[in-house]
Amino acid sequence: MCYNRPMARFAQTLSGRDELRALYREPSALVQRKKLDHLDATARAFVAASPFCLMATSNAEGRCDVSPRGGPAGFVRALDEHRLALPDLSGNNLLDSLENIVDNPHVGMLFVLPGRDETLRVEGNAVLTTDPEVLASWDGELRRPKVAIGVEVGEAFVHCAKSFRRGQVWDAGSWAGHAGAPDACVLLVEGLGLDATAEEVRASLEKGYAHDLEAERTV
Repeated sequence: MCYNRPMARFAQTLSGRDELRALYREPSALVQRKKLDHLDATARAFVAASPFCLMATSNAEGRCDVSPRGGPAGFVRALDEHRLALPDLSGNNLLDSLENIVDNPHVGMLFVLPGRDETLRVEGNAVLTTDPEVLASWDGELRRPKVAIGVEVGEAFVHCAKSFRRGQVWDAGSWAGHAGAPDACVLLVEGLGLDATAEEVRASLEKGYAHDLEAERTV
């Protein structure tokens, strides 16, 4: 792991909050008010429509991990104003996020709607649960997960559109400009020194994706 290497040196670093705040204007009154300590009806409706979110966790030492999570729209359940439940669907079995939650319960989530530039941020404390009542909430839609991540909401707020618009994330006309970027298969072949071509790795990945996604569907 790279964590044990000495940190690369940067010049002119900030050493305190006062130095940081001096570089920025104060947030507007509306921005300061937008953080809620619960999920109101519109936030719950946003979660119910979202097929994708990013979940950030960290271990006991504060080393962070961000994991993409996706499923049918509303796969993350808003159980009430204060609780979310997220199924742990098939992944790489490294269990980074789950092990982090065991060590450090705080999580951050970013809910995304395709085509929308604004996102919903949720922060809170998480637990891992095997409660049959919670796990059964996905019956009829997905195969019942082994574990669900339960999140007690501490803060919920809308995040502005600037980042998505700067990156032209949903602008299909901009996508051709990324055609030359290496894909995941090239990264795997080059980074791990695999004795395989990127095309062979792609075929293997696609076969695995198809198998795992089919297995998640209700039978």
